[in-house]
Amino acid sequence: MVLQHQLRGLYIPALFSCLLTACAIPSRKVADCDIQKGSCTKPAGLGTITIDIEPKPVRAMKELAFSIKVQPNTSLPDTLMLDLAMPDMQMGKNQIALTKKSNCTFQGKGIIVKCRSGHTLWQATLLSDQLKNPSFTFNVRE
Repeated sequence: MVLQHQLRGLYIPALFSCLLTACAIPSRKVADCDIQKGSCTKPAGLGTITIDIEPKPVRAMKELAFSIKVQPNTSLPDTLMLDLAMPDMQMGKNQIALTKKSNCTFQGKGIIVKCRSGHTLWQATLLSDQLKNPSFTFNVRE
């Protein structure tokens, strides 16, 4: 009985401590690309990758043109897939086929859906093992 009381006395402070730390506040991603102002470039594999989305402002529920520039182009296939997802939510599968338009440029059209929660943070990941699946995190406007 005394042991039960002592354990109960430890349980409440431990739970409270957990709530004040990472248990209560999940880590949230932040935008690493201001796509509203222009294109964004990151290292990818042995080169760089640049993403741009038009028209600006980039809005949810509008047809958008996605452009990816890979430098140097290390013999990539004629089609790449761009995966659009929300970092902190499970959304349905939303992938855009990007076709090669020049030696290093790939383009495709797609829609970023509107999140019912009102969140506007999205992540575009270029699905390419060769480029190590680079991703860009950005905000869209509603």
